[in-house]
Amino acid sequence: MTGRPTLAVVGATGAVGTVLLGILSQRADVWGEIRLFASPRSAGRKLTVRGEETEVVALTEDARAAGVFDGVDIALFDVPDEVAARWVPVAAAAGAVVVDNSGAFRADPDVPLVVPEVNAHAVRRRPRSVVASPHCTTLTMIVALGALHAEFGLRELVVSSYQAVSDAGQEGVRALRRQLSLVAGTELGTGPGDVRRAVGDDTGPFAEPVALNVVPWAGALCDEGWSSEEMALREETRRILGLPRLPVAVTCVRVPVVTTHSLTVHARFEDEVTVDRAREILATAPGVVLCDDPASGEFPTPADAVGTDPAWVGRVRRALDDPTALELFVCGDNLRKGAALNLAQIAELVAAGPE
Repeated sequence: MTGRPTLAVVGATGAVGTVLLGILSQRADVWGEIRLFASPRSAGRKLTVRGEETEVVALTEDARAAGVFDGVDIALFDVPDEVAARWVPVAAAAGAVVVDNSGAFRADPDVPLVVPEVNAHAVRRRPRSVVASPHCTTLTMIVALGALHAEFGLRELVVSSYQAVSDAGQEGVRALRRQLSLVAGTELGTGPGDVRRAVGDDTGPFAEPVALNVVPWAGALCDEGWSSEEMALREETRRILGLPRLPVAVTCVRVPVVTTHSLTVHARFEDEVTVDRAREILATAPGVVLCDDPASGEFPTPADAVGTDPAWVGRVRRALDDPTALELFVCGDNLRKGAALNLAQIAELVAAGPE
């Protein structure tokens, strides 16, 4: 591409899209025209990006026939899987390189799955004109884990996630806020089933109430009781780190937090590890903030990490029974690095062209 590339943002009015427009306005201005797209119900809205008001265009068959993606160099997609499956090929056929945040292409072996701090080189190997961004839960931990893997060589991983409700979109956030309004100022949470009775069927996109509760489920049911999000974290970690046979065990849990995922990580490596060296690596790793002084009450929480870009890492310990294993706790904003920021970073790599 010559000159400053034209960028399209598809899903500009959603939770991630809103954050993405802010990020595009904050980062280095490498873009020429920026076009905004969304569903027909958002058509005509005007959103601000880089200080300019831009009108949102609806994705419709009429727009497709009119060549809606003609002249677009890079298209960032944050839309549901079924919408991405329909429209990503349209944008790619029009000549755009698509960076997609849905799950529609993450498992496709011809679509690189990219985290710029870990495997930026993969952007350049794309048989198709599509690059996928991982799920937000994977992105919360993978930058820190990738830095440790580069030093120690990862050989086994056990993870529990504590996922914010915004992972389920605005519907998830609204459900939590409604439920909190029902339980605030009450004695609920002290008897079996009392929160469930108070909430009734108003659980939103979750199987159980999330207010005053944790729900050990995220995603759809897969074989042998695993959830789709657990399987995604397993397979995405393997792909990003280039470890196709890495043993990975995951439990995904939904918690009453609006934005920012957290994970506990048990990572076994090839050789003996030391906490001092692990902290050195994490303290200097791009995209990571080390916050690890429990004696002073310093460790990451979602309240610290929300609205920020890095992965926050703390509680770094060597396993009591295995000198090759580390335990750590990671927090990351699932709308920023977990979605919008990673899209923007991948797009900048594509725009920079081959090194």
